[in-house]
Amino acid sequence: MSSRRRPLAAALLAAGLLLAGCGGTADADSSGGGHDHSAGEAPATVSGPSNPYDGLYLQSPYQKPAFTLTDQTGAAYDFAAQTADGPTLLFFGYTNCPDICPTTMADVAIALQSVDPAVAEKTHVVFVTTDPARDNPEVLGEYLARFGTGQAPAIVGLTGDQAQIDAAQLAAGVPLAEDMGQQHSSLLLLYGTDGQASVAFDAGNTSRDIAHDLALVAAE
Repeated sequence: MSSRRRPLAAALLAAGLLLAGCGGTADADSSGGGHDHSAGEAPATVSGPSNPYDGLYLQSPYQKPAFTLTDQTGAAYDFAAQTADGPTLLFFGYTNCPDICPTTMADVAIALQSVDPAVAEKTHVVFVTTDPARDNPEVLGEYLARFGTGQAPAIVGLTGDQAQIDAAQLAAGVPLAEDMGQQHSSLLLLYGTDGQASVAFDAGNTSRDIAHDLALVAAE
């Protein structure tokens, strides 16, 4: 679905304020939480004359954040370093989410099964919990194992203490989750090997949109 046909979502994303309440609808957080992807740069927008993507086109790309959290094996995971060699999908959510999170992860799994296997093999998928009090490494591992993709690497689940999770969200340019992590960003960010995300996806996108744009980014 083209971003040019979705003005409301585009307007919310341009302000960096798109939050999703699992079990509810998307909501705008009036407290702010704009991008910190580069000093002095305007928030990302999603309109323009040359939009090759089926997801939400970010004319002002999000820069890949640098943070280190704990993965589902209990090991330290340096996000920027570990994902430097291929396209990267980043999502913030939690394992007890009844709708948006499992739907997004299922769409990612389907997308990776439908793209060229060579693209799937080099794509990193990272799920950062917004509910670190409950989502320890073991819980994340069991949850993400449900979304195996065959030829693609296993989805990486990351957790940490609340301060670390908050810092990761701010570094990624998404609003801080609220209500014990249950109100969280609905954005799935897609970074290229240049460390920039020019496209993102939300609940209005499909696995086909993700597959289409992943192939484009992988070819860049």
